[in-house]
Amino acid sequence: MILILKHIEIEGPATIGQFFTDEGFEIRVLDLHKGGRLPKTFDHLDAVISLGGPMNVYEEDKYPFLKEENVFLQGILERGIPFMGICLGGQLLAKASGSKVGRSPEKEVGFAPVQLTAAGKKDPLFQGVAGPLDVFQWHEDMFEVPAAGTLLASSSACPHQAFRVGQCAYGVQFHIEITDQSIREWSEAYFPAGNRTFAEKKKAMLADYQKKKDQFHDVADKIYENFLKIVVSHKR
Repeated sequence: MILILKHIEIEGPATIGQFFTDEGFEIRVLDLHKGGRLPKTFDHLDAVISLGGPMNVYEEDKYPFLKEENVFLQGILERGIPFMGICLGGQLLAKASGSKVGRSPEKEVGFAPVQLTAAGKKDPLFQGVAGPLDVFQWHEDMFEVPAAGTLLASSSACPHQAFRVGQCAYGVQFHIEITDQSIREWSEAYFPAGNRTFAEKKKAMLADYQKKKDQFHDVADKIYENFLKIVVSHKR
């Protein structure tokens, strides 16, 4: 089973959930924001995916499930269970690995390129993926790479874009799972209502998505396929 951790209603698994469903995996989406309880055992888990959200990893008093997720992710790391953390999920992985999360040099909203590092080009997660990656961003924080981790991708706006810790736990600051519906819903939820500047930003992001969607989803599918290989190899 693949367990998907969800932190807010509008940030769901989208294309990554559909990919693993199509591959025949049992998918369980756990709505932590609705009081979903993390499992107490790990034996039934093939992989765990932690999604994004507008909260910050250090807001544990406001969002108590973040503290519970931190303990759970430490258990994932101890057992070597394949993991992918997206945006907030990547920051939570860094925190669970003993690293800091703070403000990014720049807040990023919209499509932007990231470059694979030399280690990233050799990493199993990015095999067959040509850089730079044109990915979708929506964040103001950035993780520090854990002492035992490896930086896999970077950009001028946010130098820490992807990392691996251990053999099979990955954190990415960017989004590859989104669709145009994601852009619409996030814009409506996170942009001030009635603001012309933000309305134009939403329009521009949707136009970018239409121009880039084929290549964007091709890259996402390749990364999903690579993560699938990692998951399968750890089941043996």
